[in-house]
Amino acid sequence: MNKIKIGDNLYDLGKKTLIMGILNVTPDSFYDGGRHDKIDNAIKHAIKMEKDGADIIDVGGESTKPGSVSVPLSVELARVIPVVEELVDKIKIPISVDTYKSEIAKKALEIGAVMINDITALRMDKQLATVVAEHDVPIVLMHMKGTPNNMQFNPEYEDVMYEIKNFLKIRASYAISCGVKTENIIVDPGIGFGKRTGKGTEDNCEIIKRLGELKELEFPIIIGASRKTFIGNTSSEKKSLPLSERLEGSLAAAVAAAINGANIIRVHDVKETRRCLNVVDCIIR
Repeated sequence: MNKIKIGDNLYDLGKKTLIMGILNVTPDSFYDGGRHDKIDNAIKHAIKMEKDGADIIDVGGESTKPGSVSVPLSVELARVIPVVEELVDKIKIPISVDTYKSEIAKKALEIGAVMINDITALRMDKQLATVVAEHDVPIVLMHMKGTPNNMQFNPEYEDVMYEIKNFLKIRASYAISCGVKTENIIVDPGIGFGKRTGKGTEDNCEIIKRLGELKELEFPIIIGASRKTFIGNTSSEKKSLPLSERLEGSLAAAVAAAINGANIIRVHDVKETRRCLNVVDCIIR
């Protein structure tokens, strides 16, 4: 699929790697928790990401870092909806909402969000598929072992990409059976979500290396590797690097992902990633 419509924007995926800027309006997200949990800070950061080259802003109101637990619906609503409401009039690029809850999605889409990013691939809330279908918007379906609370408790694979590909094929078929249009489906192999890292096993690197296999599903691919644990583990031969020192590794992962077939890169560091991908796109697209 060479083109995707997100809101009023029609993107040619054959010409440009899109950047999704991460806007966590939470106090506890793994990298930027607490930085943008005030509405004014969130709006300023979104405007900056748009200026720096983001094509989409992804607003999240619940941390999904390893070991995190779900927050009440009322809490997520209070975090996400006011920010989306403000952003609709402040930025021109599409607004996505990172949620698996149909009520959050419904309210966000009603006030101007135009995309949903679901880490559970429509497994947690059976009504979400209906909401997405009724609003005719793109949805990201992501692979994850278990839940954020337990996903890193000894995950195992015989063939990590084979399992991911089959899982996403099944979830995409389910979405389509619920009325979601084929052209509105984006797949995410779930970098860092129930994937092995360290001790000589790097599932995340293998996934990025084998993205060509995932492209066989013929859906756009999104990759979110920014600042994650495997970046720290693979960036240094001596010890895992802290979050503050994972920019270069994150850029390397973004470049490799784009070269191997990713269409959208979800990142914290928009300006730096945009500059890298401009060069990559000039070479490969």
